[in-house]
Amino acid sequence: MPTEQELSAFLRSVDKRAFKRAQFATQNPDAALDVVQDSMIRLADKYGDHDPAEWPMLFQRILTNAILDWHRRQKVRSAWMSNLSDFQGAGDGEEFDLLETLEIEACSEQLEGADRQLERSQTLAILDGEIQKLPDRQRESFLLRYWEGLDVAETAAAMGCSEGSVKTHCSRATHTLAKALKAQGFDHGHT
Repeated sequence: MPTEQELSAFLRSVDKRAFKRAQFATQNPDAALDVVQDSMIRLADKYGDHDPAEWPMLFQRILTNAILDWHRRQKVRSAWMSNLSDFQGAGDGEEFDLLETLEIEACSEQLEGADRQLERSQTLAILDGEIQKLPDRQRESFLLRYWEGLDVAETAAAMGCSEGSVKTHCSRATHTLAKALKAQGFDHGHT
């Protein structure tokens, strides 16, 4: 039986990445924090006694479901609010900054020239904005595959869809992101 310390260590290891993933999905830092905290509580309550090797996939699935639940609640709330002409949805929230979350080793950063660092920052800023524009399922599959490093089967399990759907969503997302980068003057040789 896993110890409480093992569970705490696991949750600490995933909290920042989970928060950023939820923030991409909700585009609201408060909502993202709620989604992640709820997911962590669900994992601890329902699966805390499972083999720790199962926790990463279980957590990804729980987080995916929590994000989908949040979106469902938002749609219901939006439908209700649209019937009340005196109210409008919230305006722009704080901008999400992908650069805050990327861990670039200090060693490699020091070896890079200033021009390469600037280019990387520009590319990441463009990607940040374009990832936010992706449709929900494309964004989710892209983040699970390339942000979380899950394989196609693991991503399909986390999203509750077929492997073919994951491949389609990822292909469309990467095509859209590549097109956006190319439109900004970046080509495959730059990124």
